[in-house]
Amino acid sequence: MEKEREALQVWKERVGQELDTVVAFWLQHSHDEEHGGFFTCLGRNGQVYDHLKYVWLQGRQVWMYCRLYRLFERFHRAELLDAAKAGGEFLLHYARVAPPGKKCAFVLTRDGRPVKVQRTIFSECFYTMAMNELWKVTGETRYQNEAVEMMDQIVHWVRVDPTGLGRPQLSGTPATEPMAVPMMLLSLVEQLGEEDEALTSKYAELGDWCAHRILQHVQRDGKAVLENISEDGKELPGCLGRHQNPGEDLEWDMKLWWPHSEAMIAFLMAFSDTGDPALLQIFNQVAEYTFSHFHDPEFGEWFGYLNREGKVALNIKGGPFKGCFHVPRCLAMCEQILEALIHRLGPTPVVSSPADPICGGSK
Repeated sequence: MEKEREALQVWKERVGQELDTVVAFWLQHSHDEEHGGFFTCLGRNGQVYDHLKYVWLQGRQVWMYCRLYRLFERFHRAELLDAAKAGGEFLLHYARVAPPGKKCAFVLTRDGRPVKVQRTIFSECFYTMAMNELWKVTGETRYQNEAVEMMDQIVHWVRVDPTGLGRPQLSGTPATEPMAVPMMLLSLVEQLGEEDEALTSKYAELGDWCAHRILQHVQRDGKAVLENISEDGKELPGCLGRHQNPGEDLEWDMKLWWPHSEAMIAFLMAFSDTGDPALLQIFNQVAEYTFSHFHDPEFGEWFGYLNREGKVALNIKGGPFKGCFHVPRCLAMCEQILEALIHRLGPTPVVSSPADPICGGSK
């Protein structure tokens, strides 16, 4: 037990220091002081190589800053909150393509003009996360109202009528359901209900529906998790049915930062639930590999992409899909789990001094 306590404490300190370094990188390099919002296309040393702004990552960075501000005392700093609010206002002003419509762009120019729209719900989902988390740290109801209105629109697109997404209903397109949709909705159910009992009740049935749909993607007698299945829960033929998402259950030839991040969290959570020392050993192996291969000791933050041999394939720190989210979220979650585990084990036991060989024991 004492050996495990020491290992947990070492990792808590190491993870916390890494989180500080990662957040400092984004604070220093990603803020657009002129137009608001965040740059995410950053080179190894933080230099901006593309001024396009991706709504997924704008929303995620707002969420991340608010989360850190709210849950970690050392991040309860005005610069974090001010940046989150500036990012939130940028989204409020520019994310939606044709207000008062709810469809959000996928890419914006630096000054907020829409460049591209995806026919999915994900820009809107991360917009919702950002607005809800902003409400939690500011108490401003306009953010929460925006989050709930967008959430209701997303649910309508998913469960009632997807027409507003702009996806044509072509006659040869198979009726499929990607696992990412119920997974994302379930995440929003948890997000919005976290500090609001009324919303917890409102979305309870939706949460059950999401869980049921996600479990349908576990196919082949529990041996495979498929990204796409038919609407009635069956495996699909061909390439579409064979697709598996590396962010959800496996790696592919190029090693990416997010499966490693998710693995660190997963093994810590499993150890927390079971207390099996073997799981802590696996966490240690995954974390050691991740820190030694993805971490950049010279400029900070993590490389996003390694080749199969574990060498850096792209030395950028951010792009269209990697921003201030996966890495700091992983580190923040790991630090919280580690702290909870250490607290659960209780204080370090005091070892009594051996009896004095001359006096023959304590007085």
